[in-house]
Amino acid sequence: MSEPLGLPGFRSFWLANTVGFLGLAITTVAVDVLVIEVLDASEVQVGLVRGAQFLPYLLIGLLAGAYVDRWRRKPTLIVANLAHALLLLAIPALVLADLLTITTTGIILFAVGCCAVVTVAAEQSYLPDLVPRRSLVLANARLGQSMAVAQSSGPALGGLLVAVVSAPAALLVSSLTRLITAGTIARIHDPEPAPHPAHPRLWRGILEGLAFMYSHRTLAPLAISTHLWFLANSIALTVLGLFVLRGLGLSALVYGLVLAAAGVGGLLGAFGATRAAAHLGEGTVIIAARTVCAVTWLATALTPTEAAPWITAAYLCGVQLVYGFSMGIEDPSEMGYQQSVTPRAMLGRVNATKRSANRSAAVLGAVLGGVLAASLGFRPTFAVVTGIFAAAVVVAAASPLRGARSD
Repeated sequence: MSEPLGLPGFRSFWLANTVGFLGLAITTVAVDVLVIEVLDASEVQVGLVRGAQFLPYLLIGLLAGAYVDRWRRKPTLIVANLAHALLLLAIPALVLADLLTITTTGIILFAVGCCAVVTVAAEQSYLPDLVPRRSLVLANARLGQSMAVAQSSGPALGGLLVAVVSAPAALLVSSLTRLITAGTIARIHDPEPAPHPAHPRLWRGILEGLAFMYSHRTLAPLAISTHLWFLANSIALTVLGLFVLRGLGLSALVYGLVLAAAGVGGLLGAFGATRAAAHLGEGTVIIAARTVCAVTWLATALTPTEAAPWITAAYLCGVQLVYGFSMGIEDPSEMGYQQSVTPRAMLGRVNATKRSANRSAAVLGAVLGGVLAASLGFRPTFAVVTGIFAAAVVVAAASPLRGARSD
């Protein structure tokens, strides 16, 4: 298995994604603080705003995947990242004009989500053009490692920026990272194959992607398990910000450090992802990692609140470290396996189909998280999350995915 970072095209792609991951990590903290503390949103409003970011996957995700299979992926990525950068600039501009509200924030984040839909569909479909298929798990591991570094440094940096300047100002940095990402992708000189001839009827092509994934013996249970995972994860992350900032009364900087701990765990997991997949098989790695993930959110429900604030913060950081590890070791196996068993001509549609369903589950999870937090409280909501994660494990473990390998 050759080292993908030795390939100039992948190296530029990896660098562009690393910068983009950093910007996303900063954006996550800045938006949460903006909505919860600056705009003083209610629990339900927090869920609705978070849901607005994922709603485009439900509305246009399948279309995006079908069009990505018809378009060249490099220019698609450049345009989508430039649009993303401009939209993020709108938030601090509206703050300066004293026009930013919960509604306008949700609208802008919805538009940002539209850019993200196209970006992710194109990224996942472009990667197999830059590295040999035998190196896909390792290439995804390298991307996972850079994502983990960004997730470990970005939230802390975002929390610091919010504390020193403001949440809207931190979004200026996020916008800059998108501009850098677009410029770096533009420097890739690898020849891109012409798009595969598409079915003249767009919706026929979309249905082909749906049929392929949900009739596949291993991709279908993987997809269903992942949909449940995204539902649970969206509930969990929607409530986590409220729990830390409002329920525990901890600072934005501490919240950034809690998220950063997940990034550190993700980095550790990503470093072991290739070896774990080689020894156990991608399917078994996915199942084991999701089991660990379920346990971490049960531990979150048991967070000590009567201890000193630094003990509570350290406990949450430890739990998030393990949670991040579970994602870091799993993601390369999931993406590498999916990319290796999917024909190139269908990559855009299959990736977009799965991601659209995942993010649709995330929309429901975000809204449900706000409602559950308001009606049940934080701890019972985390208990519900644990149950849904456990269901995702059962679906995967009871299927042919167990022990499945890309080779």
